Amino acid sequence: MPFLRFKGFDKEKLTAVAPQMIERFAAIAHIPEEIVKLELLMVEAINKTPLSLEIFMFQREQQVHDAIAAMMNQLLEEHGFANVHIFFIILNPSLYYKQGQPLKEVPRLPVPHS
Repeated sequence: MPFLRFKGFDKEKLTAVAPQMIERFAAIAHIPEEIVKLELLMVEAINKTPLSLEIFMFQREQQVHDAIAAMMNQLLEEHGFANVHIFFIILNPSLYYKQGQPLKEVPRLPVPHS
């Protein structure tokens, strides 16, 4: 968690940029890299559909979501993916279950104090 779900992307190109994407996403969201999950969804479009990135994650401050979207857009454009629709699906920790139990807290890295 979080899950970054890509639709309409070339697997080889996406795989090549994945490590950089995970590193940057985790840094902005203040979460461990190992919990960022990337998935390429194979869908059959019925009509013309843009490339899209669905980001399933717990709520953060608006500026964090904005920074993630801007970073992802820039990184995807740099790797040949233009006009990608990026949207967040916000999850509620009390409705996210592991082993049948709701999460008690949202995973975050500690913020260092200066």
